[in-house]
Amino acid sequence: MNATEQEEREYLEEIKEKLTLAIRRGDEAVRQHSEELREKKQYIHEHQSGMDEADMVAADQSINRMAFTGEAAVGRKRRLLKLAQSPYFGRIDFTARGSKEATPVYIGVHSFLDERQRKGLIFDWRAPISSMFYDFELGPASYQTPSGIIEGHIGLKRQYKIRDGRMEFMLDSGVNIHDDVLQRELAKSSDDKMKNIVATIQRDQNAVIRNETAPVMVIQGVAGSGKTSIALHRIAFLLYRYRESIRAKDVLIISPNKVFADYISNVLPELGEEHLPELGMEELAADLLGSQFGFQTFFEQVSALLENHHPAFIERIQFKASFEFLSQLNQYLLHVENHYFAPTELRVGSTRVPQAFIQGRFKAYHRVPLLKRFPLVAQDVRDHVRDVAKRKLTGGEKNTIGEAIPRMFKFASALEFYRDFYRWVGRPELFRHEPGRNLEYADVFPLIYLRIRLEGLATYDHVKHLLVDEMQDYTPVQYAVLSRLFSCRKTILGDVSQTVNPYSASSAETIERVFPQAEVVRLYRSYRSTMEITAFAQRITPNPNIIPLERHGPAPAVLRFHSQAEELQAIQRLLQDFAGSGNQSLGIICKTLRQAEQAHAALQGSGVHLLTDESTTFKEGVVITTAHLAKGLEFDEVIVPFAAARTYKTEVDKSMLYVACTRAMHRLTLTYSGEVAAFLAD
Repeated sequence: MNATEQEEREYLEEIKEKLTLAIRRGDEAVRQHSEELREKKQYIHEHQSGMDEADMVAADQSINRMAFTGEAAVGRKRRLLKLAQSPYFGRIDFTARGSKEATPVYIGVHSFLDERQRKGLIFDWRAPISSMFYDFELGPASYQTPSGIIEGHIGLKRQYKIRDGRMEFMLDSGVNIHDDVLQRELAKSSDDKMKNIVATIQRDQNAVIRNETAPVMVIQGVAGSGKTSIALHRIAFLLYRYRESIRAKDVLIISPNKVFADYISNVLPELGEEHLPELGMEELAADLLGSQFGFQTFFEQVSALLENHHPAFIERIQFKASFEFLSQLNQYLLHVENHYFAPTELRVGSTRVPQAFIQGRFKAYHRVPLLKRFPLVAQDVRDHVRDVAKRKLTGGEKNTIGEAIPRMFKFASALEFYRDFYRWVGRPELFRHEPGRNLEYADVFPLIYLRIRLEGLATYDHVKHLLVDEMQDYTPVQYAVLSRLFSCRKTILGDVSQTVNPYSASSAETIERVFPQAEVVRLYRSYRSTMEITAFAQRITPNPNIIPLERHGPAPAVLRFHSQAEELQAIQRLLQDFAGSGNQSLGIICKTLRQAEQAHAALQGSGVHLLTDESTTFKEGVVITTAHLAKGLEFDEVIVPFAAARTYKTEVDKSMLYVACTRAMHRLTLTYSGEVAAFLAD
């Protein structure tokens, strides 16, 4: 079937015709549902005076059902319109064992059924049978179904590029079909949104995407390995696989910033799923702490490290970012449990409540957070007094008991305990906080952790899957907080080489210690940058495991100028070259926000955007920003200005330089005046 390219083109036209008819039927269904809903609402409006409460409830339910059916019709039409643009990207001809005839399986972003013949014309890339496209070459193949493994043979494997309904190319291949298509896709320009990668998913990536068993999946991927895209496709797969029990609104992304959230916002809608809710760590902290504490943000912490490399500040961060710190917090809480409640004998009227009784009731509630036990113990004491005295208690006596029990505990607030913890470990100087001053960022999540353990905080039970990106930027105590707040399955991803604060970085191994049940996957192949750019970045932060895809381009340029003014003039000329290059995105990536603002003031013009920690959208064109905010983004071209020894000198600076260079897909230029940074000296 459809052996030649001509036959394939004719078949594409047939599929497009069937899709057009299906879209028309979809239009009619949407119109019909809309009209029925309007008529129902009109009827209720005209007759509501004669309707009792039961009638109104039934009418509301009827309207909700009709609205839900109408939304489903709109969703179907949206998927069909997406298929009309590009119906499928792959095909395998599969002969199941025991069958004599091969079945052609066309694979697309969504499934499409010939309703008259009840025959699948296009299979969703997430369907079990589609997994063979990613996992097998020609020859023996199999796929997993709910009823067992289906084995057979792939006789043909083909890939297509269809854009706006027109076939641009078709490839037959027996070995590693993806490489040609992958090369073509990677050579293209990058625009303002991350794209889906269903046509180029590799075998190792497919295993991560389709993993259904891991309660916690940790993806350690090198720069450019596609880990964020893989994680989003994993969510799309799980939404498809468990569509009866989980929807997009039940998934939460912990996102590094609003710009990154905007950058990835297209991927799931492209795959036919709704946009996912997202939350930043700072938003989560503000939600948990309320208005009680102001605090430094992670961006402000990193900015402070870049501007002023203060040893005491670094020591405080490093101490609170270790797994040992989390262990000490847990040991302290055990110490508090055993030693900080000092009950005394209590007299209520003529009744004596023994110390041992109060101590016993406190211990009986060992599963309840410490500071939440007092009302329970107080009630037990009231009941005890009532039973012994054989009378009701007065309001004053009840209040006396309610006030006496908390006074038997050493402290009354999480902040007092947190300050005491540093005295307990013999390092009181490591907590610096004055009333009315913001907490340091390194103290925010340890304090939240103590509050959870001491007071108990509402958990996020409605979340059924948690996705955490940039895992290397979160500490063990932050993961301990996430573990207690979110009891659901988790996908955690990042790259320890891309930390923007090496003093508080977490590796996959560190995260495993918090989540012993985690399944760790390591992705070493890098797809983003040319081999020349990858080799250049490797000289800054070597990683012997990285495997660059063989794609070549110009060698990175390191350009020296006599002054910063001359440097900025040269960058202006590079912007003019970019305007005529056909590329769509250029990142000017600075170390600090102050430098980014300085560059923007000198280079501002049409299509030149400054991206700050306050920004909420990512735009194509020329983007001036910091390495911290550029993490997770990619650009056709990158310029790293001010790459001088006076700018890049510390370990944090080195991390920033590595992140900046690894954002480039096709071209990388660094400029400096004076002495070049030591990390670039060779």
